[in-house]
Amino acid sequence: MNLADKRIVIIGGTSGLGLAGALALKARGARVAALGLGADACEAAARALGADGVVLEGDATEEGAPERVIEACRGAWGGCDGLYHVAGGSGRAHGDGPLHELTLDGWRKTLDLNLTSVMLSNRAAARTFLAQGGGGAIVNMGSVLASAPSPKHFSTHAYAAAKAAIGGFSRALAAYYAKDGVRVNVVSPGLVDTPMAQRAVHNADIMRFIKTKQPLDGGRIGEPADLNGAVCLLLSDEGRFITGQEIRVDGGWSVSEGQY
Repeated sequence: MNLADKRIVIIGGTSGLGLAGALALKARGARVAALGLGADACEAAARALGADGVVLEGDATEEGAPERVIEACRGAWGGCDGLYHVAGGSGRAHGDGPLHELTLDGWRKTLDLNLTSVMLSNRAAARTFLAQGGGGAIVNMGSVLASAPSPKHFSTHAYAAAKAAIGGFSRALAAYYAKDGVRVNVVSPGLVDTPMAQRAVHNADIMRFIKTKQPLDGGRIGEPADLNGAVCLLLSDEGRFITGQEIRVDGGWSVSEGQY
């Protein structure tokens, strides 16, 4: 897929899935502006992206942060063609979990991190695309837990609700903005080896479960690079007739029972 001269903003682009996507987009010719947390992660991402990258430190849940990185993209390269929203994460530490244990603070923080951040970045991108005259692509990060729950090992109900809402939100945007040439799609991974997934990665029972829950390629946890093909397709001109869709990149999670 050719992304030559595409100008892409990645929210949460300095580690894990976001950084893997940034490097894949760059390798295919795109110029990337990334927003991320932590000075060290941002500096490392800036080194990795080099001259074809711009990296800003900022919190995706704060109003104005997406606008800053979009404006940096436009300032560097004259416009913005696409948005890839990756930022999100587990609310377990704040009180997310099974409904009977879920705290109000856990609910609010989890939805803020995973859903409000998407609204803010997508709103900023939509305004930018319309101001530029229309046309653009948005890819939002979902999760297989939104439609294929796994109650024994992955019972964070606020997180599942937020990711399910991203699907509905993205389809509504896709329907509304199609007339403006703006495409909105969702990529939903299974369990991928990222900083967020370390609780599962270091749990032998969960790793045995993943062998049969994600049976593709010998049965394994996903790698960040596994998502790159779908993301690059949806942000490229090859995906120009695709909108309102969810692509599950899950190693078979959503069609496999998994054995305990």
